[in-house]
Amino acid sequence: GGNWKCNGNLDFAKTFPKDVLNNLKFDPSKVDVVVAPTALHMSTVQSVVGNNVNVASQNLSLTGDGAYTGEYSAGMIKDMGIKYTLTGHSERRTLFGETDEDVAKKTKVALDNGFTVLACIGELKEEREGGITKDVNERQLNAIKAECDDWSNIVIAYEPVWAIGTGLTATPEIAQETHAEIREWLGKN
Repeated sequence: GGNWKCNGNLDFAKTFPKDVLNNLKFDPSKVDVVVAPTALHMSTVQSVVGNNVNVASQNLSLTGDGAYTGEYSAGMIKDMGIKYTLTGHSERRTLFGETDEDVAKKTKVALDNGFTVLACIGELKEEREGGITKDVNERQLNAIKAECDDWSNIVIAYEPVWAIGTGLTATPEIAQETHAEIREWLGKN
């Protein structure tokens, strides 16, 4: 998956899928390729992307349709033919104050509307340094578990927040250790 965050313009939304995404070589029976452009560019990307590349929304609203200025309901996103969404991205948590419970509720709304959810989890630098990575990830997963019984359309996206745009790198060993902890949690739940 690739998240464009709040980047790109209309020309990029038209040309990048045609020039890059549509030329990717992969076996769609073995991997799902997903790109999450800005909300403003989802329909443009959706109209030009091919090659079994899926478009995802970066966010969805806890509200339905109605007087919710600036929100994008699950129904609206679904109506565009979008089948994937992110929930719990670290920036939604840290910059916009989304709680674990908000993320869990959004995940449930998405699942109830037929989406595949890329549920983002991960720890801050001080949590990593404090040795509580496993506790943080389990807390975030437990919140989703409280709302969602069926995990067949949830992809857990581990993103160590401390390594996003900081110059710090999550080594393969760190990723393997954390993925093993997540697999262990999944095995118990």
